Amino acid sequence: MNICAIVPSLNPDEKLLDVVKGLRDKNYRHIILVNDGSEKSDYFDMLAGEDCTVLTHEVNKGKGRALKTAFEYYLEHYSDECAGVVLCDGDNQHTPDDIYRCAEALTEDNTKLILGVRDFNEKNVPPRSRFGNKMTSFMFRILAGLTITDTQTGLRAIGNDGVREFLKVKGERFEYETNMLLETKRLGMDIREVTIQTIY
Repeated sequence: MNICAIVPSLNPDEKLLDVVKGLRDKNYRHIILVNDGSEKSDYFDMLAGEDCTVLTHEVNKGKGRALKTAFEYYLEHYSDECAGVVLCDGDNQHTPDDIYRCAEALTEDNTKLILGVRDFNEKNVPPRSRFGNKMTSFMFRILAGLTITDTQTGLRAIGNDGVREFLKVKGERFEYETNMLLETKRLGMDIREVTIQTIY
């Protein structure tokens, strides 16, 4: 797999071990973990290795900044040998198979932003989450002209050119992920959706 996996994390539990094990089982050669100011570094210390680089923020700077830190490191160290990155959360909400499918979609066309999207009509989705996503999807469609099934997904795959562009996008915390989606309009970047399991 010539895609680098990026996992931002704050105060993780043992689920982070499962996430990295799943990535290793899928033969990712490069994994970047970002410790975004966690109180303890035990899990990060356990996972650091030849295939897994741990980048550390001494204080919490937000998910947006964590992703940008990883993007900067990736572009400097891995972009010559990799076609892009796949972003996933450290709480095991994304299965190894779903992460792999999004990365595989990127290898088919690395000019698009790949989104792993959940089906919010499934019975296990809390009503509050279903309503929130439908509302934000509606707003994206009306105000930005973007049709996106899951605007809050953290599972995304991005080619090298996209990484360079998204590194310039404003936002240091969770708003950064929304700004990334909005930026695709200006860049003329198409979005491809890959349906994934809905795990809460």
